[in-house]
Amino acid sequence: MKKDYYEILGVDKSADAGAIKKAYRKKAIQYHPDKNPGDKEAEEKFKEAAEAYEVLSNDDKKAKYDQFGHAAFDGSGGFGGFGGQGGHMNMEDIFSQFGDIFGSGGFGGFGGFGSGQSQGRRSVKGTSLRIKVNLTLEDIATGVEKKIKVKRKIQAPGVTYKTCPTCNGTGQIVKMVSTMLGKMQTAVACDTCGGSGSVLDHKPQGADKDGMILQEETVSIKIPAGVADGMQLKVSGKGNEAPSKNSVPGDLLVVIQELDHETLKREGDNIHLDLYISFAEAALGGSKEIETVTGKVRIKLEEGIQSGKILRLKAKGIPSLNGYGTGDFLVHVNVWTPKKLSKEQKEFFQNNLEDPNFKPAPSKSDKSFFEKVKEMFS
Repeated sequence: MKKDYYEILGVDKSADAGAIKKAYRKKAIQYHPDKNPGDKEAEEKFKEAAEAYEVLSNDDKKAKYDQFGHAAFDGSGGFGGFGGQGGHMNMEDIFSQFGDIFGSGGFGGFGGFGSGQSQGRRSVKGTSLRIKVNLTLEDIATGVEKKIKVKRKIQAPGVTYKTCPTCNGTGQIVKMVSTMLGKMQTAVACDTCGGSGSVLDHKPQGADKDGMILQEETVSIKIPAGVADGMQLKVSGKGNEAPSKNSVPGDLLVVIQELDHETLKREGDNIHLDLYISFAEAALGGSKEIETVTGKVRIKLEEGIQSGKILRLKAKGIPSLNGYGTGDFLVHVNVWTPKKLSKEQKEFFQNNLEDPNFKPAPSKSDKSFFEKVKEMFS
C-alpha cells in the first residue's frame, strides 16, 4: 500500500506551497544519493519524496489527491495517473523537474545526471495527446476497456542524429553573466539542440523537417469503475515522440465524458430512478422489475404505497473510485394519476369520494416531501 504523500513529506493537509517546498527540500537533502552512496533505502525515500512533491506542489493534482487519494492517479491497467511516471520516477526525471530545489545544495549528481558532460544533456519529452472517451453509466459502474485509435508522431524509420556541434553533445553551453559579485559563469541549455545534445543528421523520405511521421496506433485503455465526467486519466508513453536522439514519448491524456442515461440520474456514487406506478398497483401492491446499472432486479411494492416513497437498494449504485464501498440505487415512487377516465371509472371514483379508505390520512411514518429531502442530504 502506497504511503500518504503528506506523511512522506511530514506536513499536514493545511500546509501551504511554501511549507510543502521547504519540507521536500529537507527530505531531498537528507536522502540525496550523494549523501547516501549505495543506499537503496535512501534512494527509494528520495524518489518517494519527489513523487509526493510533484503532486502536492501542483494545485490541480493536490485537489484530486485530497479528494480521491492514490486512486485518482493509479487507476488501473497501466494508467500513469496524475503523478510522476505512475509513481516510478527515475533520477533523471527528478533532477530535470526539481533541480531548482537542491541545485544550490552543494551536491553533484546521481548516475551522471548532476555533473560533468551529462549534467546539461537531458531527455526530450514529446508532447502529450488529449482524447475524449464517452462512457455510459453501465461502463462507469463496472469499469471498461476501450480500444482507441490514436494518431501520434513518431521518429521515422531510418532517421539518425549526430552530436550537436554547438555544445559538443553536452546539452549545455556556458555563459558569462554579470552579478553584484562580479562576472560569473552559468550553464544553460543549448539553444541549438534544446538540451538533448544531438541534432538531426539524416531525414528519411516522407518524414517532415524534424524527421517525424504520423502513425495510427490502437491503444487499449482500461478505465476503472467509479470515474466521473471531466476526470482526466493518463496513459504514459502513448503521446508524441520528440525529434531527438534522447526522446521520451509524451503521454496520452484521456478525458472522461459521461453520457446521459435515458431513465437514470447519477448523484455522486448514488443512482436515482423515477418509478411511475398506477393507482391499482399502489393500492394492491405487488412486485416490479426495474433496470439498474448492473442489470435487472425485482422490487417489492407494499399495499397502499404512497407517492414520494423512496426505496433504497443498498450498494447497487456506482463503486467509489477510492475503494470506499459502493453507492446506493434510490427508487422514487410516483403514483400516476390518469388524465382521462371512462364513464364507468368516473362512477367508481365518485361512489368512493366519501369512503374513509379513499380519504388522505397520513400517519407520522408518512414523511413530507421536505422531510424526505432533508433526510437524503443529512
